[in-house]
Amino acid sequence: MFSLKLKKTLMPGGTLLPHFKGTSGIKPVRMPAPASVIIPMSMHIGAPAQLAVKLGDHVDVGQLIASAPSFVSAPIYASISGTVKKIDTVLSSTGSSVQSVQIESDGLMTPYAGLKAPEVTDYTSFIAAVRESGAVGLGGAGFPTAVKLDVKDTSRISEIVINGAECEPYITSDTRTMLDRVDDIKYGIELLEKYLDAKKIIFGIESNKPECIAEMKKLADEDPKIEVVSLPSRYPQGGEKVLVYNTTGKLIPEGKLPIDVGSVVLNCTTLAFIASYIKTGMPLVEKCVTVAGGAVKNPQNVIVPIGTRLRDVFDFCGGLVCEPKKVLWGGPMMGISVPDLDETILKNTNAILALTDKESPSVKTTSCIRCGSCINACPLHLDPTAFTRAYNNKDGAQLEALHIGMCMECGCCSFVCPAKQPLVQRNRLAKAVMKQYQASKPKN
Repeated sequence: MFSLKLKKTLMPGGTLLPHFKGTSGIKPVRMPAPASVIIPMSMHIGAPAQLAVKLGDHVDVGQLIASAPSFVSAPIYASISGTVKKIDTVLSSTGSSVQSVQIESDGLMTPYAGLKAPEVTDYTSFIAAVRESGAVGLGGAGFPTAVKLDVKDTSRISEIVINGAECEPYITSDTRTMLDRVDDIKYGIELLEKYLDAKKIIFGIESNKPECIAEMKKLADEDPKIEVVSLPSRYPQGGEKVLVYNTTGKLIPEGKLPIDVGSVVLNCTTLAFIASYIKTGMPLVEKCVTVAGGAVKNPQNVIVPIGTRLRDVFDFCGGLVCEPKKVLWGGPMMGISVPDLDETILKNTNAILALTDKESPSVKTTSCIRCGSCINACPLHLDPTAFTRAYNNKDGAQLEALHIGMCMECGCCSFVCPAKQPLVQRNRLAKAVMKQYQASKPKN
């Protein structure tokens, strides 16, 4: 049943942000194949993929170039057709060194001849197909989707929550999925109902996307298992724990996953991709990316081969009108600053932003004034000021007692801090202190 009422049980906290959704009305355009791509072997949480090609090999679009070596991993496929010109080591977004494959384009974008739609007849073959597709969380998390769906006992699933919140400023790639790929979303829901025995499908969408709500309402009118919940445009609505609570009323305990409370969470673009793969057999080789920010000449949504250099994407959008103050993978709250424009589009890249001085001004950090703004803004009711004290004392036991592990690093605390303290960055460092303490404890 369609619902436009706001839940009375909304999790407090979070913060109001400017939306800057100027690209929401712009349909994605597909950029031509770049001269070359550089594809890292780790674009997902878990073990890096293992190379399945060698120097000089010719590959076509959708051909396997790296296999998944373990349960928590994902295979990787060629995003352009051409020749493997270089196998190298690159620095990943997490700071670790990973192998990469450079493919020089032949300009043809020839699909791999061995591609075919997978044969899906039951739960086991469905999970296998999702695994082979290379799917990861396309909203930015990068968690292998097959692992998330591999619940063994589908009776554990009470509802599947489809994340259409897209709560970060600037980003509109998920918005375009909900507007342009309704048929894929509909088929994806049919797959979830058939093979995961989904009893309820809940779309959580922020209220600043009325067109998306209207499109998903049409699906709900046809299927009584679908519910659409309009959520306030309050960041971070798309955070997994926040989204589950605000759509179902369920609290996910510390250290637990959504499935532990009967929920599975899927990004709307991930769902659309799974449907497309089941129909066509084309694995994850491209990504719809929002290209925005004041330094971009023509902000828009672009369908980009995975591994394309950022400079090539910006050039496709008319180039940069000024030297950007900062370039980000993702949004301004949880995005990662990139060191140069030779970095590439990854599987989980939903946006690249080139921000001006005005959009990303330098700030001066001053002393904490104990105002409590960070505590009020935290969507999980944590205490960043207490984290800071414990971190400064390198007190891992206290950090554990304060539940630092629950911090989702959403950035609300840093955003509202009048002293401009780097709270979210400090929380990340504090987690490392807690992990060192936990590793040093005697094992029973």
